[in-house]
Amino acid sequence: MSKLLKVGITHGDINGISYEVILKALADEKIPELFTPVLFGSPQIVEKARREFGMDILPIHIVKRGAEIRDGKLNIVEIPVTHNDVTPGVPTEVSGRAAVQALEKAVEALKDGVIDVLVTAPISKKAVQGNEFQFPGHTEFLAERLGDGKGALMILFDDYLKVALVTTHLPLSKVPREITREKVTEKIRLFENVLRRDFTVERPKIAVLSLNPHCGDEGLLGNEEIDHILPAIEDMKKEGILAFGPYSADGFFATGAYRNFDGVLAMYHDQGLAPFKALAREEGVNFTAGLPFIRTSPDHGTAYDRAWKGEADPTSMRQAIYKACDIWRNRRNYINASANPLKKARQEKTADKTIDLSADDETL
Repeated sequence: MSKLLKVGITHGDINGISYEVILKALADEKIPELFTPVLFGSPQIVEKARREFGMDILPIHIVKRGAEIRDGKLNIVEIPVTHNDVTPGVPTEVSGRAAVQALEKAVEALKDGVIDVLVTAPISKKAVQGNEFQFPGHTEFLAERLGDGKGALMILFDDYLKVALVTTHLPLSKVPREITREKVTEKIRLFENVLRRDFTVERPKIAVLSLNPHCGDEGLLGNEEIDHILPAIEDMKKEGILAFGPYSADGFFATGAYRNFDGVLAMYHDQGLAPFKALAREEGVNFTAGLPFIRTSPDHGTAYDRAWKGEADPTSMRQAIYKACDIWRNRRNYINASANPLKKARQEKTADKTIDLSADDETL
């Protein structure tokens, strides 16, 4: 049984760049000392990628049960697809089904404590649609399966910038009706908690973007700022949360104002993610925050145009893996620090051995 942090990785769409970036990210010789990888994928496709891209990989170990996970191995929970099912650069029914199967198995493993964190490779949102998956993306799927009835928050981040979204994978025509005072306050409150718990920011300062150009120009270009966003910000200030704005997105990013804040809350997907990706480039990571479990992913898609050509950059996948481990430790330390000190003292006093609250093999 593994004693290190166990990082589950889903193989995403087999016809995209997933296998290339996963194996490249795991090629670091230090990895066996840092964590134990558990890939939800196909041993045959792993071997195909290893040969085609000329990579050295950890020894493969097929896992049937959680207790069989081994340190120093590339543990694989097998998904029933083979190298013959790979059609590079083309989303297919087979690739979509295999992506969903990997995700389902990984979620169950996360719930059962078989893995500690989850990193998901990119999927084709169209290919995965079916009876078992009717969601616009990973975020919405995981919010339902892992959220315990609570909402999730989509955050893209690197070491310098954290951008969260009020709405996620939603047509622009439907965004304005979703921008309500209640929803904006919910997301600000959740974002503030995540920044403290998962990113160790003691007193987070959050910038809130407007929905309309020029912050609506006092109602000339829209009333969402007056009716919903500004009142939500005032509500948060009354709770002691440091929320500021609303700011017009173009000037906010162009002037570098984002550097003055610990997090930025955008109203819709491209408003926040277009400038983020331009600034973060390959270092960006997608984090589904607000859940009892930790899930990250690279901030790029399937990249079918580069699939199986040996051209894919693994930086974002590597960052997604390492940042998942960092967040796990941050959250564990936050929970330990926030625990009732009297209860902790009693537990330590009655224990037969000294409790090391910083041990890396503790599991939330």
